[in-house]
Amino acid sequence: MSSILLAVPSKGRLEQDTRKAFEKAGLTIDRPGGARSYLGTIAALPDVTVRFLSASEIARELISGNIDLGVTGEDLIHEVAANGINQVVIAKPLNFGQADVVVALPKSWIDVTAMRDLADVASDYRHRHGQWLRVATKYVNLTRRYFAAHGIAEYRIVESLGATEAAPASGAAELIVDITSSGSTLEANQLKVPTDGVILKSEANLVVSKTANWSVEKQEHLKRLLDHFKPELGEQTLAALNG
Repeated sequence: MSSILLAVPSKGRLEQDTRKAFEKAGLTIDRPGGARSYLGTIAALPDVTVRFLSASEIARELISGNIDLGVTGEDLIHEVAANGINQVVIAKPLNFGQADVVVALPKSWIDVTAMRDLADVASDYRHRHGQWLRVATKYVNLTRRYFAAHGIAEYRIVESLGATEAAPASGAAELIVDITSSGSTLEANQLKVPTDGVILKSEANLVVSKTANWSVEKQEHLKRLLDHFKPELGEQTLAALNG
């Protein structure tokens, strides 16, 4: 198959902002079947097939090579696989969806201002309470890697399926790792971020899969698409793809 497969967010603000970014580049994304359809087209580029997926699905499919390029956050690329960032090329930041993945803990922990303090608290907590600190998060892999880098081992992860920032107040966990754009939700829940508690700064990116099957013809289609966003962007991305 010589056409390329582009995946874009399927709903909400991310879908709207993705469409705007493509329209600004002269590429209108159509969804002929309506909001429930998972397939779309770009009239200006008939060799591009559009699929509508969730941002997390897009990250997984890019890393596995099942789609050629897509719009997703760098946080999800890092979360899906330990070496996920090495399986893709971040072709272009799209200037929307900006957010930070952070460690956040109760403001009442006045002696904890940095991650090194948290390591001491985790050890002390286990000795005093006979159990590990609980960390509520949807970012399991990012949390494990970041805590390991800071020498924090005495904790356990509580996977969060709802409002993560409410976990400390509800007693479900002692601290959290979550994504925040303005910090207002953390503030409302009396949470603070240590001075070195920002794990990752993320935004929506146009991402190209290194593990997809790239024929010469498909690479030509990719170059044409990317050059709509910025002259020579296609050539630069292909160099990174084949480097």
